[in-house]
Amino acid sequence: MMALTEHRVPAISHVGLPQPTVQPSLLSLREELDRERREYAKLQQAVFEAAQIQRVLCAPRELISGDYEIAGEIFPVRHLSGDFFKVMELDGLLAIAVGDIAGKGLTAGIWLTHLLSLVQRAGRTFSDPARAVADVNRQLCKEQSEPPLTALFFAMLNPCTGELYYTNAGLPAPLLLRASRAGVERLDIGGPMLGAIENPAFDSGYLVMNPGDMLVAYSDGVTECRNPEDEEFEMDRLCAAALAAHGRSANPALFSMLGTVLDFAASNTPGDDLTLLVVRRRIEPSPEAPGQHKKDYSEPLPKAATVPRLKKISPRGRSSK
Repeated sequence: MMALTEHRVPAISHVGLPQPTVQPSLLSLREELDRERREYAKLQQAVFEAAQIQRVLCAPRELISGDYEIAGEIFPVRHLSGDFFKVMELDGLLAIAVGDIAGKGLTAGIWLTHLLSLVQRAGRTFSDPARAVADVNRQLCKEQSEPPLTALFFAMLNPCTGELYYTNAGLPAPLLLRASRAGVERLDIGGPMLGAIENPAFDSGYLVMNPGDMLVAYSDGVTECRNPEDEEFEMDRLCAAALAAHGRSANPALFSMLGTVLDFAASNTPGDDLTLLVVRRRIEPSPEAPGQHKKDYSEPLPKAATVPRLKKISPRGRSSK
């Protein structure tokens, strides 16, 4: 038989080939991930701090002024909200603003600070809400960058008489619940959303809050909140929740309505910011103003066209002639 010839496989030389670099690459990747995590943590902290500043700007969350109780809350769908509210005491009047900036998150949150400053300045300048809202719209339309559409309800309340003038610029109509009769009134007099038209016409509505009356302002995130079956909360449910809470103090009434909305949503995360503001006039007059609530103003009052405009107020608070 032929002897098998042994064949040896020649050894492969590694001379001249690149050496493995797996370990240094992994170290470099880990360092990059650590840097990204640190930067992300810093960004999260900055957003958190900005959200806390928003909460301070949208204040007070609860206020008692004479016979009036005011309570408000905002639940942002993200860290920063495009919804806002503000209650200001100006020369014996209570200025009340509730707004909703189109969009959400960082963009809406950045615009919020500017909008609030415009509202505060206009409130100090004009006692007529229609003129104040028109001024805010005029300033917005002057912006070189395109301003976001903004819905705004702005009201001036005289705590001594209960008279309230308001303008609603595109916000879902706030609800007014009377102590003297059943049902819900809607405050829809005003004009278009801000930032849409340069010089639109705005009207002021007028009413008087009697003892036991309650006003509820809200953003569309409340009525458009959806449950797991994809049903919206809608106006009928909000009216029912407001009627169920009617008679309570402002803060309990507020959280009763919010609880109803969140119970409806159940496990479904809201798709938009939720904002509610409650203004209630106490049934019993405050000790410092006995007997000031004798007259009943709950009957329907004239529309804006028959209501005289209020005087303009200078930035220093003096009425102009």
